[in-house]
Amino acid sequence: MKNKTVLTPKEAAELVKDGQCVVTGGFVSSGCPEALTSALEERFLNTGNPKNLTLIYAAGQGRRNGKGSDHFAHEGMVKRVIGGHWNQAPKMGDLANSNKIEAYNLPQGTIAHLFRDIAANKIGTITHVGLNTFVDPRNGGGKLNSKTQENLVELVEILGQEKLLYKAFPIDICLLRGTYADEAGNVTLEKEIAPLDATAMAQACKNSGGKVIVQVERIVQNGSLDPKLVKIPRIYVDAIIVGDAESNQQSLGFDYNPALTGDIRVPVSGMDIPPLSVKKVIGRRAAMELTEDAVVNLGIGVPEYVASVAAEEGIGDYMTLTVEAGPVGGVPSGGAQFGASTNPECILEQNVQFDFYDGGGIDLAFLGLAQADAVGNINVSKFGTRIAGCGGFINITQNCKRVFFCGTFTTGGLKTEIKDGKLIIIQEGSEKKFINAVEQITFSGEYANKIGQPVMYITERAVFELRKDGMYLTEVAPGIDIKTQILNQMNFVPKMDGEPKLMDSRIFRDGIMGLSK
Repeated sequence: MKNKTVLTPKEAAELVKDGQCVVTGGFVSSGCPEALTSALEERFLNTGNPKNLTLIYAAGQGRRNGKGSDHFAHEGMVKRVIGGHWNQAPKMGDLANSNKIEAYNLPQGTIAHLFRDIAANKIGTITHVGLNTFVDPRNGGGKLNSKTQENLVELVEILGQEKLLYKAFPIDICLLRGTYADEAGNVTLEKEIAPLDATAMAQACKNSGGKVIVQVERIVQNGSLDPKLVKIPRIYVDAIIVGDAESNQQSLGFDYNPALTGDIRVPVSGMDIPPLSVKKVIGRRAAMELTEDAVVNLGIGVPEYVASVAAEEGIGDYMTLTVEAGPVGGVPSGGAQFGASTNPECILEQNVQFDFYDGGGIDLAFLGLAQADAVGNINVSKFGTRIAGCGGFINITQNCKRVFFCGTFTTGGLKTEIKDGKLIIIQEGSEKKFINAVEQITFSGEYANKIGQPVMYITERAVFELRKDGMYLTEVAPGIDIKTQILNQMNFVPKMDGEPKLMDSRIFRDGIMGLSK
């Protein structure tokens, strides 16, 4: 075997030409090829090249501090960005908002599948995922500004069923990160939180006639790597670079934690029990919907309280938590290390995880509630000039057997007190979440009704259910006045079957609720 070309980050950056299509690996702040992308940024700032790039990624990459995708966020450096999530790269969002680039937001899992379909030389990815949401061409096709004109998503009919076709495209440059490379260029990823889409992305680029460049921690002797750990074989790889210690951190700002890769197991029984609060109230009400042996996906923020409540109640083993990055089992991480899990039982490729998700494998999904409207639509992806992106939200919520949207009833200064088993509103939030029409449809109530999917909206003061004829108010917290503190704080009038019942009083008192009985 001939030894693979080893380049410096600066030399690798010279391989990228004007107008090329570049794909990058990574999940939030994990697995990002920082040495490569920062060298590419430095070259552009010094020379003005490469320019007019197309950047494509599945999971959002970065930490809102100039790293990850924001290395590309310079006017003239990129002409088009296609991403699953945008929140981690605010400078890129600014370029989209100011109409300086063509900008698309497509479902994260579908982009992951698109890499695989490009590798197989298919016309694109054909799926039901995204129907009736903002990525449906009838609702904008995932375009984020007026500069974005080309239709990358088409509505097609196959065997009498509506589907979406996400069109394939050739890939010129693939920038990935691994752990070790041997002298021939075989790459392992054992210190990464997950293999993500590294194999499929490298295949897609190679079969497009492009160049695959991989950043690693160290180069080792040929024959010293376990072939079962090699995720990017040498036949896909054009060049290797060795990054420094900072650019090879497991996650941006975090050194290697072997409990995230299965190399060790650590005690997690001492999970902190959060004090009683409105977020815990929501988590408690949501946890009442848990069923034994359920496969579960939790969003970040308020939905994370479902796990802490379940642990406190002794029903943590009711559910197996999964994360879209690939972990199955264990305890999912939050914040900058979202995508990883402590003590995972299994770590899959991201596209394989989304196969299971898209096919309906999740029993229960608890996701955030940012905006909701009278027909049950949810928006978590765009708010005025803030482009958050859908990430895996569409894949997860559209396909799970039951979905629960969890969040406070209003936002922006909401102050509450929980006393004597009752909820007291001290100061109302300045922004209403239940509005006439959401700004962007990230979850479609119409589609949920079409497929008969049960949907519940859980807040600290009220619970709603989606039915065929609209959203129904079904439960009210003790101490809450329906007219002044629910109906007057909504921009539409929910339907009701008589008087809504009171939420379980145990939710609003300290101590164990007894959910394990």
